[in-house]
Amino acid sequence: MSGQLRLLASIAARHLAGRRRQTLVAVSGVTVGVGFFLAVSAMMIGSQNDFIKTLIDAAPHIIISDELRSPPPQPGVRVYKGAAIDLRHYRVRNEVRGLKGWPEILRTVNALPGAVGSPSLTGAITLRSGGREEALTIVGVDPAVEERVSNIHDKLRTGRLRDLESTQGGIIIGEEMAQRLGLAMGDVVGATSASGNSRSLRIVGLFKRGQTQLSSALGYVLLREAQSLLGRPFIINRIGVHLDDPYDAQPVSRRLEARFAYKAQSWEDRSADLLSLLVTRNVIMYSVVSAILLVASFGIYTVVSNSVSDKRRDIAIMRSIGFSERDLQLIFILEGLALALVGILAGWLLGYGLLAILGSLHFPIGGDNERLPLDRSARQYAIAAGASLFSGVIAAWLPARKAARVDPVDILRGAV
Repeated sequence: MSGQLRLLASIAARHLAGRRRQTLVAVSGVTVGVGFFLAVSAMMIGSQNDFIKTLIDAAPHIIISDELRSPPPQPGVRVYKGAAIDLRHYRVRNEVRGLKGWPEILRTVNALPGAVGSPSLTGAITLRSGGREEALTIVGVDPAVEERVSNIHDKLRTGRLRDLESTQGGIIIGEEMAQRLGLAMGDVVGATSASGNSRSLRIVGLFKRGQTQLSSALGYVLLREAQSLLGRPFIINRIGVHLDDPYDAQPVSRRLEARFAYKAQSWEDRSADLLSLLVTRNVIMYSVVSAILLVASFGIYTVVSNSVSDKRRDIAIMRSIGFSERDLQLIFILEGLALALVGILAGWLLGYGLLAILGSLHFPIGGDNERLPLDRSARQYAIAAGASLFSGVIAAWLPARKAARVDPVDILRGAV
């Protein structure tokens, strides 16, 4: 069987050698298709992976807040369950917002394999400086724990999150907020909360401009400082959770929410709209680059189709001496396969060169000189090769069917 296959392969090679110009054009088409497939997919998938990594690192993988998905029913509805009653104009009892039993929730989170929980308290205050006032949402954190849960420290232009512990009344705000208030590192600013508490805070850090994950009206203080300023001692209204595997966030958040009834949102839930846009973007991208490979396969179809037309008499002779329809089909399919394989190898080299060029480019983004995020994984090379082989074999198989159906008697008698 191997000897017969070698014979068929040698016949296919002679056919291609006799059409060097067409063979070169077909191989060039596949080469360009594969090369640009790699370049486009590397940029698109690389930017997607970088975007998802930013989503994952921007905030804790899971955020447990003091919100209830399904608030408890009113006592009247609970007592007369199923009855035809309608409650109106009742006075809602005011309750202090916060996570009830948060130490138990925190212990449960920290008991999960590879999980770290960071308790925090958020609230609104007003900053005053030089007769100007700005509203600010503060987040009270434990810096040692918060650094293990989020990457806030990477977003600081100056200062460190740990400086909140070493400076009495320290606060970290954004550069935009500091500019509006005319403040700089080390300056003191007055702060007033809705509960009427007032005190002076010292700037110990500034967030970089243009941080999409951080609002310009967001500031960080020490947890006990936030509890004191907001008049909410021992209150926690949020727990951020960091996991070893961020893709476990959804099932873990559902288990925590089912157990404690508080709203637990994974990073995937918070970014569902953006992730759905990425899926649509990938469909469009792969459709476009697949169309490039499909067009490249037309060259293979042309070469094999012309070979079938020119070798009709040879095909008739081969049929008459014992070659089967399957053998004849295989000859022309081998031609298409050879063209695709050579084009893929050359396309890999072209793609590698394009990626090297793209990877060396620098772009001024957010004041920093950034490089394009590229996906150079073997997966992209495999996808390009698989798509090219598939389209090349199909393009060769179509005219090969015509060759297999040639009637040797008609050809040898001179019939067209």
